[in-house]
Amino acid sequence: MNLVYHLGRYFVFVWNIFSRPEKYSVWLKQFVKEVQSLGVSSVGIIILVSIFIGAAITIQMAYNITSPLVPDYVISLTTRDTMLLEFSSTIISLVLAGKVGSSVASEIGTMRVTEQIDALEIMGVNSASFLVLPKVFAFVFFIPVIVIISMFVGIGGGWLSSVLTDAISAQDYITGIRLAFIPYYVTYSIIKALAFAFIIITISAYQGYYVKGGALEVGRASTRSVVYSCVLILLFDLVLTQLLLS
Repeated sequence: MNLVYHLGRYFVFVWNIFSRPEKYSVWLKQFVKEVQSLGVSSVGIIILVSIFIGAAITIQMAYNITSPLVPDYVISLTTRDTMLLEFSSTIISLVLAGKVGSSVASEIGTMRVTEQIDALEIMGVNSASFLVLPKVFAFVFFIPVIVIISMFVGIGGGWLSSVLTDAISAQDYITGIRLAFIPYYVTYSIIKALAFAFIIITISAYQGYYVKGGALEVGRASTRSVVYSCVLILLFDLVLTQLLLS
């Protein structure tokens, strides 16, 4: 029964988010600020994670493919397709759920417990739309950039590891990443990332918006937002994979 209650309140919350902004100049300024806060500030951690993921996949593939019948370029081909299909969308979204999701939940939760949201509502402002809509649009707008950066950097990390460890020659690595490339894999990854970005922001904002109590409850709401976002990302990863690749 508690699950049904929260599902209903979540959908009402999302409905309230998507209302017409009361002042477009303020909304646009907030949108630009959130692009910087949620998107641009996440590029550094995404580059770091992607480099090590690409390098680890390449080394593991080189270690496991020992048959002389399998050409070396299969290692980089597998690294490329693994980054495109799964890691640059799903795993990166899980990382962002921890960084961005906890930040959004803490920010909005703090505004709730310090009664700033109550003050907005007293002034007749739709607080859900005012606070959350710019975050949703900003993160969904910037997530394709993050995914594409992750793809390039991850494949580059695989090349770097192949050069440093002699797991595969640089020429074979380049041959593999150019072989049988399917552009739809990039589209598929971006579609998944858009859905994941929406989940991260709305779930985290919901947890923060309805928090009650003080600083301890804000921390718990932040933790719940990360856990629920990660679970839903994995669930929708399965659903979207079945829909888009079947």
